[in-house]
Amino acid sequence: MATTTKAAAPAKKSSGFKGVKDAWIILVICCIIAYCFYFFVLGDPSHFQGGDRSGHPADLMGTVYKGGFVVGLIITLLLTVVVLGVERFFAIKSASGKMNLAKFTAQVKEAIKAQDFAKAKDLCNKMQGSVANVVLASIKMYETVETDSTLKKSQKISKIQQAHEEATQLEMPTLTMNLPMVATIVSLGTLTALFGTVLGMIGSFQALSAGGGADSMALSAGISEALVNTASGILTSWVATVVYNYFSNKIDKLTFALDEVGYTIAATYDSNHVEA
Repeated sequence: MATTTKAAAPAKKSSGFKGVKDAWIILVICCIIAYCFYFFVLGDPSHFQGGDRSGHPADLMGTVYKGGFVVGLIITLLLTVVVLGVERFFAIKSASGKMNLAKFTAQVKEAIKAQDFAKAKDLCNKMQGSVANVVLASIKMYETVETDSTLKKSQKISKIQQAHEEATQLEMPTLTMNLPMVATIVSLGTLTALFGTVLGMIGSFQALSAGGGADSMALSAGISEALVNTASGILTSWVATVVYNYFSNKIDKLTFALDEVGYTIAATYDSNHVEA
């Protein structure tokens, strides 16, 4: 009886920290912490002359508090970026495996070219993580199609490539999870800062329209609000941009390693087998 090719087994789930799926929970917690910090730390009476929040700021914290409620929003975004950065660091570190990625890639390619699949599997078991899971799924399909006499060589190579792609698609969500939120904050930080700046300038123009020296404090408060929101929003966008690009680069390196090993497995089968 002719043997039938089994469907590619799903890649083994990555061990270790996989990341936080419900990122909105992080956003809510950061919002609570941010506004507690805004009201009880920045808004502490000791940061204002005469111990009155409505008075002139006595230090930098009081000046930041005068930036208005938008400051709390910007601090929320900044805290969220920092927390998601830490979350992505541990998630991608876990997905990267326990060995050096370049060393693992070189060793597993060498084992595959030598058709020493036992050694390649052993390396994957030691490595663990997303890259190892994808390589292991590709190797298993290699061994499966090798014993299948019902498929042509081109079909077998296609099966190996398909198993590699399916395993990669299963692992990619773990790598890219929560990065879209960081990318959103890159723009949202600047837009929120612009919103706070406009509110501050509106206050300044209102003080100017009132006229008289009695409104000089209101004028300075409006300008301070505008500048504080601008500075804090730019800082938030700057941090978000660095975090997003850093982890995008990490993911690109993992993806390149996956493609490199996947090509090696398919090419090895092609070079070691002749068309029936």
